[in-house]
Amino acid sequence: QVQLVESGGGLVQSGGSLRLSCSTSGRTFSAGVMGWFRETPGKEREFVAAIRRTGANAYYADSVKGRFTISTDNAKNTVYLQMNRLKAEDTAVYYCAARSLTASVYEHWGQGTQVTVSS
Repeated sequence: QVQLVESGGGLVQSGGSLRLSCSTSGRTFSAGVMGWFRETPGKEREFVAAIRRTGANAYYADSVKGRFTISTDNAKNTVYLQMNRLKAEDTAVYYCAARSLTASVYEHWGQGTQVTVSS
């Protein structure tokens, strides 16, 4: 089992920045891919970004490309999501997730952290 704990959410003005952290523990060697998703009321959970734990192959949703950066620090077992030039539409609960390299779905999820961008 892999445990994920997000932190770093909060309230920020439009145009500002936040960095989310996802601390991992447990069978972290099985979590070959780490991802960030977000959810707003009335909408399906949306993919934001993903990266291999090696730090290679980062992928982004078109809506955040060029503004958000996902990265890993394996020494700290932590995955980050640096969010710059935030917009009101980025307001959501952000979730960290993990899956194995061979899995087609994310198997482990954190509890989420709220990000609110005021316009």
